[in-house]
Amino acid sequence: MKPILLRGGTLVDPSQRLNEVGDLLISDGEIAGFGRTIDAPEDADTIDCDGLIVSPGFIDVHCHLREPGREDVETVATGARAAAAGGFTAVCAMPNTDPVTDNQAAVGFIVRQAQRAAAARVYPIGAISVGQEGKVLAEFGEMVGAGAIAVSDDGKPVASAQLMRTALEYARTFKIPVIDHCEEPTLAAGGAMNEGIVSAQLGLKGVPAEAEQIMVIRDILLARLTGGHVHLAHMSTRGSVELIRWGKERGIKVSAEVCPHHLSLTEESVRGYNTNAKMNPPLRTADDVEALREAVKDGTIDLIATDHAPHHYDEKEREFADAPNGIVGLETALAVIVTNLVEKGYLGFSDLVDRMSCTPARVFNLPGGSLKRGSAADVTVFDPSARWKVNPSQFLSKGRNTPYAGMTLVGQATCTIVAGSVVYRSGISAHGREKMNRIRG
Repeated sequence: MKPILLRGGTLVDPSQRLNEVGDLLISDGEIAGFGRTIDAPEDADTIDCDGLIVSPGFIDVHCHLREPGREDVETVATGARAAAAGGFTAVCAMPNTDPVTDNQAAVGFIVRQAQRAAAARVYPIGAISVGQEGKVLAEFGEMVGAGAIAVSDDGKPVASAQLMRTALEYARTFKIPVIDHCEEPTLAAGGAMNEGIVSAQLGLKGVPAEAEQIMVIRDILLARLTGGHVHLAHMSTRGSVELIRWGKERGIKVSAEVCPHHLSLTEESVRGYNTNAKMNPPLRTADDVEALREAVKDGTIDLIATDHAPHHYDEKEREFADAPNGIVGLETALAVIVTNLVEKGYLGFSDLVDRMSCTPARVFNLPGGSLKRGSAADVTVFDPSARWKVNPSQFLSKGRNTPYAGMTLVGQATCTIVAGSVVYRSGISAHGREKMNRIRG
């Protein structure tokens, strides 16, 4: 493996309070050094990063890679390549596969598929309950031993408070977070979008904000009771922000994430019955979006995650109420955040890197999140001013279901390095380069 010299970029690493123009040297899969100028070995591959930002690799703690069971819409390999194209050096795969990732063998399968993909790292998340049925706790210890880094029944809320309490107590033993999809099922039943004026005008059954907030406060109180770490997935309402702030002020082990779409879109996107604006939790109001942006700014919400959820075109072409929830997000997340939070003054680029790299690594106890010497060489290089139009046909993900199609966004990954190897660069994945080289050879 040749050394890599990233020359003349702006090095941004909040973990070291680093924000300066300089060089970064990578050798033997690790960060070998950084500074104003570095003398690289003669055999080093030099990448010109003038005008670009060089940061610790982005980490997405919430995505759906669909394998096993729905390889027609995504696989571990295609998802890992899409992640690399979006600047992510690591992603955490949710367990709502078919069969459910609820045991040691299933976790091991995800780990092996990720190794074969040789793109972004993939960390499996095991299920909280067997089959995600909310009845019997899965075997956390065996899953952690096989490589799981957290547990979640995402896609299905843990309706039983007793099961959630037991999960938090059990997870403490293994020092892993319990991730919950906060949705009170009886309030949310049959809902297709946010409950409000727009849902009434469109004649669609809505999901009230309280369906999320009831479970948010329940989980925070259970975390206080057990001393466990609860991580609240894809927050969407102002009320949830206020409850999280309440919990943190009392020292409760609660962390939370928000998705780019909940920071940039409102329920108005559903008009015209646009199924690419259908997700769970649903897009909320402009007031909720403002509260979420402020929460990311002040750290009440710890990190940004994509909730990447590919679906087949035919599935999204159904009647709105019958269409599945979810959108793809790995290849648009960076640009959506730059466009809607950085350019509008909510975050600086150092804040962006913290919420998309440093904090995810810290909260989930993962490698990466730093450019310190000796750290794993997981690095994202991105152009903070690149303007580009979203064309889903160019995605490396199999999914095309995005509400951003045709929009012009700002910010784009140009080079993604994992363990000292370039897995994506200048619009083409490492997998694609290898394929072209074989054809030429």
